[in-house]
Amino acid sequence: MRLSRLQIEHLAFSIVRNLLKDEKIIADSKNSLVEEITQLITEEFTNEDRLDQEVREILNQHMDKIRRENIEYQTMFKMIKTKLAKEKNIVL
Repeated sequence: MRLSRLQIEHLAFSIVRNLLKDEKIIADSKNSLVEEITQLITEEFTNEDRLDQEVREILNQHMDKIRRENIEYQTMFKMIKTKLAKEKNIVL
């Protein structure tokens, strides 16, 4: 499930608020920090979307074999995605 832009902004705001409240960080501009974290989260979701697309393309290339050998698509999807994420240093 993906988050909307508003949900991501709320998440970023909550992160910053809690870190400031617990005195884990010091920030000159709370708003700019929220914007930066929002951007980082959005980029991570975009990276994962690209990874998902790459996995789908790989599986589509081998669809005949998957059907012939009765391999579960979702299981293969997760396995390939995990392997590619590790190779590309993407945190899932």
